[in-house]
Amino acid sequence: MGAHPTHRPWWRRRRVWLPVAVLAVVVLGPVLAVQATGQAKVRSSVAAVDATPVAIVLGAGLRPDGSPSTSLTRRLARAAELYAAGTVQAVLVSGDNSREDYDEPTAMHDWLVANGVPAAKVVRDYAGFDTHDTCRRARRVFGVEAAVVVTQDYHVRRAAFSCAAAGIDVQGSGVSSASVEPSKAVMYRVRELPASWKAALDAVVNRSPVYLGDPEPGVRDALAG
Repeated sequence: MGAHPTHRPWWRRRRVWLPVAVLAVVVLGPVLAVQATGQAKVRSSVAAVDATPVAIVLGAGLRPDGSPSTSLTRRLARAAELYAAGTVQAVLVSGDNSREDYDEPTAMHDWLVANGVPAAKVVRDYAGFDTHDTCRRARRVFGVEAAVVVTQDYHVRRAAFSCAAAGIDVQGSGVSSASVEPSKAVMYRVRELPASWKAALDAVVNRSPVYLGDPEPGVRDALAG
């Protein structure tokens, strides 16, 4: 007689799939939450950005000569456009100055001043080592309560989430990443998955910035001037 096919009981099948489902929720749930929360704050164009006191520009690297990279130049150009339109009254440029020979905030400041933004309206944050740190420092060190965060289109949702989690009434303005090499463009977008998961974790545990420091009056002075 031929052997009868055997079927595992339903409860055994569930025991196999349950850990998979739990893992999917743990891994994908935070990523989807970050992206969905951020997307709700993204504005589709410069004209769609509501008037807000400050534009926060995140660092994106310098060229060997110390000038802003292509990606960073696009971010700065968007901030200058928002200022020229009267949408923002000041710009907070946040980047890495952990080495004496690498000063993102000053390069960003100089570019904006050379392109029509008054020096008194540009505030430098020298300890914006990542998106989370920039947003936390903007709120806790510089006292920013409302802002538009400016970054590349693939990054803007996470940046908006992190700033909202820091307590900022935030809008997101994404600039093009079209000039990025195709292989790098794919890498940047894939990198947003673990980065979004980390952003959610940072928000939940309320991670402090690498360097917090004392409150600084730069943004307040720029808005008052």
